[in-house]
Amino acid sequence: MNLSFVIVDLSKELHQKQLIRLLDSYMRDEMGNNAPMPEELAPKILDGLKNYSGYLGFFALIDGEFVALANCNQNFSTFKAKPLINIHDFVVHPDCRGKGVGKFLLDAIADYGKDNGFCRVNLEVRHDNEKAQRLYQKVGFNECQPPMYFLERLV
Repeated sequence: MNLSFVIVDLSKELHQKQLIRLLDSYMRDEMGNNAPMPEELAPKILDGLKNYSGYLGFFALIDGEFVALANCNQNFSTFKAKPLINIHDFVVHPDCRGKGVGKFLLDAIADYGKDNGFCRVNLEVRHDNEKAQRLYQKVGFNECQPPMYFLERLV
């Protein structure tokens, strides 16, 4: 099994198709929406990401096949005066789970961050997604100190 790390290039049609395919598999998952991506959403996602200057995306491939995706946002830490990476969507295709792909992709993102002057990588995870929490802890993610809450206000 040959794992490789690829930065998403939204000018490439192949990358667009694979991003939507993997994101759809995430939406279908019980930890996603438990339903397929609405057809009209895909072009909106692609247009939005192409026009969002803070977008960073990463794929993991097994033997040249796209099997995992991390959609990320570049943000800025005022406390460190450096950029940070926030992983917003993290998906390993269901057929490829348990093979080390998630660990590989998270480690590669951390290496990318270190090599490119980012101060940290952060993410959010559902409180009931224990499998993902175990993976994140295995690769060195820990609860923030002091602990933080992820809150939202719908508008």
